[in-house]
Amino acid sequence: MGPLPAGRLLGAAGLIGAVPAAVLLALLAAGELAAGPGLLALLACLLGALLVAALWIGNLARLAEALRRAAAEDGRLVPPSATPLLPAVEEIVEAVARLARTLAEQGALVGRLRAADEAIVESLPDPLLVLSPDRRPLRANAAARAIFGGDGAAARGGDVAALLRHPALASAVDRALMEHRAQTCDLVLPVPVAREIAAQVIPMEPALADGGRIVIVLGDRTRERALERMRQDFVANASHELRTPLASLIGFIETLRGPAEDDKAARTRFLGIMAEQSERMRRLIDDLLGLSRIELTEHQPPTGKARLAAVVRAELEALEPLLRARRVTVVPRLEEEAVALPADAEQLGQVVRNLLENAVRHGREGGEVGVLVAAGEGAGRRPGVVLQVTDDGPGIPREHIPRLTERFYRVDKGRSRAAGGTGLGLAIVKHIVNRHRGQLLIESEEGAGARFRVWLPGEAVSRPTAA
Repeated sequence: MGPLPAGRLLGAAGLIGAVPAAVLLALLAAGELAAGPGLLALLACLLGALLVAALWIGNLARLAEALRRAAAEDGRLVPPSATPLLPAVEEIVEAVARLARTLAEQGALVGRLRAADEAIVESLPDPLLVLSPDRRPLRANAAARAIFGGDGAAARGGDVAALLRHPALASAVDRALMEHRAQTCDLVLPVPVAREIAAQVIPMEPALADGGRIVIVLGDRTRERALERMRQDFVANASHELRTPLASLIGFIETLRGPAEDDKAARTRFLGIMAEQSERMRRLIDDLLGLSRIELTEHQPPTGKARLAAVVRAELEALEPLLRARRVTVVPRLEEEAVALPADAEQLGQVVRNLLENAVRHGREGGEVGVLVAAGEGAGRRPGVVLQVTDDGPGIPREHIPRLTERFYRVDKGRSRAAGGTGLGLAIVKHIVNRHRGQLLIESEEGAGARFRVWLPGEAVSRPTAA
């Protein structure tokens, strides 16, 4: 600590020694005190006042410095120990130290409570967003970041901006701020995959520690609504599509139990037809159930990765009997480095299988099917992979192409059923591609075959540059 300020020291000494010095001067002036002893007494009084003032001011200055250090660092008061303290100052130091310890304990408690609150909010299963008074996102919990992207204190991606601009949610936020009451609303977010969300908007009075005035809790109802639609669609579709094969089976059974009971040739032929119809119903039910399972998870992005070349080779091996029956030659061009990420390898196997079956069944018998797997960029130059399947069949009229991915939509219903199709393969492909945040493109001309091109997000592939 530096030297004491002279002005402050003299002022304090004057306050301390002013009264006794005035008394001594009065005694000297009245002749009640001899000049020599009186002057010595006056000098001793002034020196004593200076010493006491220096001791007090020094103690107080050291106490002030210790308080400043405690305020600037961790709140712990370290008493000054360079010089002895006056009793009164020592009592002040002890009282301030107790107060500092109490405040530090309360601060630590507040910190622990805040950390516990943040841990609870972070682990909530429902997405949660905190907004500032001007509707800026301040923070988001793990569930919200998983849906909307972003890291750090808040998710600030385009999905969050689109959510906050939704008219229903914006209106609920306005009402919450105006009425100071929680509001609810239902939202449908169409991109990147349609999601149905129930939002609860809660105004915070007083504001949160980070300035947040609005808390938005989002409940994803996509799966529940999909389950409802799945039950309705399954009943409607199954009852419609299964009616014909069931009627055939019932008719053949009645014939075998009646007029053809003893007709061996008719029984053999009818049993063959019944086996075909039963297999058709099995495929139809399998595809309906598979499509329903895919729709339930379509709003949840996949995890993992898939090497498409290996997936294509595995599916080609499984389709070998169909390829032999149709005498179709497959011409593969597969890049081993093409990796879809994030991806569900099993679902991508379904995509490859359905596209290959579609090309083999609807292409020319004894013809050729091309399969391409390569690295390719998507919109915004995003790295990814391309899967392309081409056939040499009769092609698809242009007006039918936009509807090919609808359930049970068939360009030629009779030919499709005869080929063994259920009308659900391309619908399954579309929903799996949507779940992977990819793109499906169908190109065809009558008489010139068809090309099905799928782009999926993936790892960037570094290619060697030519020397």
